[in-house]
Amino acid sequence: MMLLSISDLIGRFHPILVHLPIGILLMGCLFQLLSRYPKFSGIKGAIPLTYLLGFFGAVFSCLSGYLLSQSGDYDGNLVGIHQWLGISTAVFSLVSYLMVQKAVRELILNLSATGLLLLITLTGHYGGSLTHGSDYLTSALTDSPEKGASAIPPVVNVQQAMVYTHMVQPLLKNRCYSCHGSEKQKGKLRLDSREFMLKGGEEGKALVPGSAEESALIKRLLLPISNEDHMPPKEKPQLSAQELALLEWWIKEGADINKKVQDLKQNEKIKPVLLSFQTGAKKAADKILEIPAQEVGKADAKVIADLKAAGVVVIPVTNNSNYLSVSFVTAKPSANLLTLLKSLNSQLIWLNLANTSIDDKGMEVIAGLKNLVRINLTQTGITDQGLSRLKTISSLQYLNLTGTKVTAKGLIGLKGLKELQQVYLYQSAVNKTEEQGLKKLFPKAVLDFGGYQVPTFAKDTTEVKPPVTS
Repeated sequence: MMLLSISDLIGRFHPILVHLPIGILLMGCLFQLLSRYPKFSGIKGAIPLTYLLGFFGAVFSCLSGYLLSQSGDYDGNLVGIHQWLGISTAVFSLVSYLMVQKAVRELILNLSATGLLLLITLTGHYGGSLTHGSDYLTSALTDSPEKGASAIPPVVNVQQAMVYTHMVQPLLKNRCYSCHGSEKQKGKLRLDSREFMLKGGEEGKALVPGSAEESALIKRLLLPISNEDHMPPKEKPQLSAQELALLEWWIKEGADINKKVQDLKQNEKIKPVLLSFQTGAKKAADKILEIPAQEVGKADAKVIADLKAAGVVVIPVTNNSNYLSVSFVTAKPSANLLTLLKSLNSQLIWLNLANTSIDDKGMEVIAGLKNLVRINLTQTGITDQGLSRLKTISSLQYLNLTGTKVTAKGLIGLKGLKELQQVYLYQSAVNKTEEQGLKKLFPKAVLDFGGYQVPTFAKDTTEVKPPVTS
């Protein structure tokens, strides 16, 4: 076991060791090609030494490269080509050294130096392909996503898109294949097909259909970026919140590779995420799921403990974040508990008060939570008076008023909220006939009145025909 560990350690030095002989041999070739000119004749004496040192360096690089290849993390065919090119480079450098020592013709020495340069270039190219992918050099000339850009090409109609082919696969290709594709399998893990994901790698199954929580892929993506097991590595482009939400949704819905978006169940959270990948669509999800860029300190631990003791759900909005989501799904929003929220003013950005007894008076406290991004007031007793308290929360982007007594007049009072992106008004006192007027006041917002209807097809009904009379 110790021998295996030492071999593995030596192998990992290959990417470092390999640059030394490359530099030395390149210098030797350059010296040889320049020495033909009288001005550089003085460097001839250094050529044999550079070739010899380059030879020994190449031998050590070949040995460490061989040990690294035994990890099984790389494509066997590419490794074989790179390995033999490396050995050829080492042998050719020794031959070049011997020819210089034998003082063969200058033309032959120059041709030898040119050939060695070609070998070094080819060996380096295949080495780079193993590390960064076969398109490492050419990707700069193509339309590969830039850092920070979406890894998923926009689709014309997201509901008609194939979830895996048009969305998940491009995402994995642009963010994961360089380390877990056909050419390199870090941790013996491949992500370039569903079968490989189900098989998994050293850390278990990358994909567990129906359970994102058990899928190693999602576990790694959710680790803090400072964790060495986080994927992708911190120096690589990271997945956006929307891309991560898409992956989680696809896995939870069964990770099918043959279904369209419209074939899978879509809850309230995933709809804006999916819409964000559509060509020309409002990218409401970009803002709704966005965590404020500025850092914030940790919330008061005692306040959180008191809230949890009363049945309030308090969790970070994402791993390794101090921003909080608070839900009263299992607690009554009493005056005392609402007052405690004031201490979380800096950290609280998502608040769920759906189906609670919150009223207009309680909204006075909510108005003081200036960093709120989303608030859910579904089936609560608030009216226009209570709603007006929210007009000072300039960061508000998501507002759910389903089943409330709020009217269009009350909603008009929030017209100053420029960041508002989505407003849910199903079964509220806002009439759909008032939609056009409200849209003029909230041009950036999606006003959702619900009441969706599923189209009826002929096969869904039974035609009753009159009896045939003779």
